[in-house]
Amino acid sequence: MQRSDPLGKPPTAKRSSPWADKIFSSLAHAAALLTLGLLVAIIASLVIGAMPAIREYGLSFLWRSEWDPVKNSYGGLVMIYGTLMTSFIALCIAVPVSFGIALFLTELSPHWLRRPLGIAVELLAAVPSIVYGMWGLLVFSPVLSTFVQRPLQKLFGDVPVLRDLVSGAPVGIGILSAGIILAIMIIPFIASVMRDVFDVTPPMLKESAYALGATTWEVVFKVVLPYTKTGVVGGVMLGLGRAIGETMAVTFVIGNFNQLNSLSVFEAANSITSALANEFAEASEGLHQASLIYLGLVLFFITFVVLTLSKLLLSRLKKGEGSRT
Repeated sequence: MQRSDPLGKPPTAKRSSPWADKIFSSLAHAAALLTLGLLVAIIASLVIGAMPAIREYGLSFLWRSEWDPVKNSYGGLVMIYGTLMTSFIALCIAVPVSFGIALFLTELSPHWLRRPLGIAVELLAAVPSIVYGMWGLLVFSPVLSTFVQRPLQKLFGDVPVLRDLVSGAPVGIGILSAGIILAIMIIPFIASVMRDVFDVTPPMLKESAYALGATTWEVVFKVVLPYTKTGVVGGVMLGLGRAIGETMAVTFVIGNFNQLNSLSVFEAANSITSALANEFAEASEGLHQASLIYLGLVLFFITFVVLTLSKLLLSRLKKGEGSRT
């Protein structure tokens, strides 16, 4: 005998799951398993392809600076350094600029300007990377050489440490040029994510802060950022992943030089992606090709470390927020 509902509602029989729900659940599980399977397959193929170089050099490949296909001797230090330095420079430039764009669009911009300006920022993300590379090589590099590199070399020519940081041939091609081009490329991604997460903040919270006499700066740092910190960090990590994996634009302006003569930001260098783009098609089978695949495996590991650090940062932020409450 079925029990009647305490509120007087008629009893309802338990409905079995329809076949459509079962199919949808199976497809969802299959998609998740397919993603994990593809990830494992990519890692396995990279490890297998790089195995000759791993056996030959081991972890010393990471700090070997020699890259000489003629002598069949390889090391990834120059490419790893170029990848990390260009991404670091790009983040240092792109994050403050993106934050300013998002802040202006959400808090300071007139209503009639928000939509066209937001569309203009998003359109920058649609520009092909090879166009950025050509623009950087033909337009930006001469400007950087004439108005930045040469004046800095004259200014710091007698200063021991700073002289080394700005040394190099005054051609405007190198690590700094590649980092600035990358910054221009990732600004639309970070700014768009920051703007969207800033818009998610409940208006009541911001209006309450303004009513208490808070300035726009205080509202952003004490109300908006704490509320949207997960999205902000996610946007920054999205831009960093874009910078680490960029190929064509970096290939045009980094110089593609496989030696590390100094730590100057104007020195021509190489990155993992540009080395793969330039050499993989002509690489002979054996140690050369395996070393390039080893570089791809290192790039995968760098991306994994970046994602792990972002997760740890978010967990620490959540713990700190809990301890304050």
